[in-house]
Amino acid sequence: MSARRPTRDARRAASAVAAGALCLVLAACGSQLDPNDVVTAGGTVGGTTVGGTGVVGDDGTVVGGDPGAGGVPGTDGSSGTSGSSGSSGSTGGTDSGGGSGSTTDPGGASSADGGGKAASCDGFKNGPGITDSTITIGNASDISGPVPGLFEAAQDATKAYVAFYNKSNPDGICGRSLVLKNYDSRTDAGADQQAYADGCENVFAMVGSMSAFDSGGASAAEGCGLPDIRSASVTKARSACKTCFGAQSTVANQFQNAVPDYVLKNFKAASQKGAMLYVNAGAAVENGKLQMQAMTQRGMKFVYEQAIEVSDFNYAPYVQQLKDRGVGYVQFIGAASQAVKLAQAMEQQSYEPDIYMLDPTAYTSEYLSGGAAVEGTTLFTNFVPFEEASSNQETQLYTSWLQQVKPGAKPTFFGAFAWSAARLFVQEATGLGGQLNRGTLVASLNKVSDWTANGLHSKQQVGPRQTGECWRFLTVKGGKFVAQGSRSYTCNGITTVR
Repeated sequence: MSARRPTRDARRAASAVAAGALCLVLAACGSQLDPNDVVTAGGTVGGTTVGGTGVVGDDGTVVGGDPGAGGVPGTDGSSGTSGSSGSSGSTGGTDSGGGSGSTTDPGGASSADGGGKAASCDGFKNGPGITDSTITIGNASDISGPVPGLFEAAQDATKAYVAFYNKSNPDGICGRSLVLKNYDSRTDAGADQQAYADGCENVFAMVGSMSAFDSGGASAAEGCGLPDIRSASVTKARSACKTCFGAQSTVANQFQNAVPDYVLKNFKAASQKGAMLYVNAGAAVENGKLQMQAMTQRGMKFVYEQAIEVSDFNYAPYVQQLKDRGVGYVQFIGAASQAVKLAQAMEQQSYEPDIYMLDPTAYTSEYLSGGAAVEGTTLFTNFVPFEEASSNQETQLYTSWLQQVKPGAKPTFFGAFAWSAARLFVQEATGLGGQLNRGTLVASLNKVSDWTANGLHSKQQVGPRQTGECWRFLTVKGGKFVAQGSRSYTCNGITTVR
């Protein structure tokens, strides 16, 4: 065996990271991950960046010339399309749906600056990350590590919004274009801390970041007053950070009532014989227990709970338990590949629950690859599916600008909320005008509630830091994700588990 080939233990550790990290922020996850559960990968922080218009290069200079010049490069730093029209490409968690869209500024609330009246620029003062011509923001997301590219989509989405803004607003914010400095948090709390320590000195704010171990940079951000508008916060330490906010607002011990209420209304008998299965890794364990308790408080009953080891490839015994106990409602928390494995095991044993429920983690083409075994699966989600992009202008903007900065890239759940974070930053900064500084930006963000990024997702309580209560449902039908019932969100409050 080659010395360079990953060991079985290393591959299992990587799978554990994927299973844990991908479900942490879904459905009020925000739970803690133990850094000891992750294999730390090597790499550099701060200097590794993606070249392109409005992006800081390895030597600290802006690659691609004037960030407002309008050229939107590819990921190799070469010139891309002019940004006058959208590129076609895959636009969704699936390989179907979505489509090309215009990359011109649509104006109004959907314009890159939010369409509101910009505040006076009188009194504007430069500060960390701000020069006479640019405002530098940073993004620290998991690019390398045991699961390469884990949250690369969040960084790509932030880059896409910077390109959108600079193309649409050549005068920038009080005469200053946006520049993006990218960091690799490497699925490691230490790397996250290093990124934010650098950010304290070299950027004005961090925007759209997404890391499985985001506790590392929490104290650094709060300590230097660095505004941090994330795709979502994962750990309790990050949620407690007073200068940190999530475009997807989550609280560790809160779960939305929309899910149990849907089950109680549509599958009454099954709701009294539920089962919760989760991967025994990272946040999945805590989330499984929390969600089961919250749904029990709402009126459901569970007769089976099971943690599944990442190394376990035989799901047949668990399915047998489901059959023996007469389970009607099955919920699973883990990676999409593992959810497929459970679905296939159920099909092989001729067991079909009344409802098989998953969170947005399963909104991937990988899950649909399960074929007939995954037909009928129900997912709960809090953002507009990419299959419905034609009816949502903000989704079109995200998907089309993503293709401009990284042709062929697939939009994702985490990318959508990173785009949302970037829009929120621009809107608040524009509204502050000459009064913009780190302190006033944090104060302004504390007042943001019911944030939807122009309908890209359901209402999020960014400032109050509460889990969003509004969710909707999808089902797998004919090998595609389609709306289950109404496309409107159900907003039934949240349950707090003490």
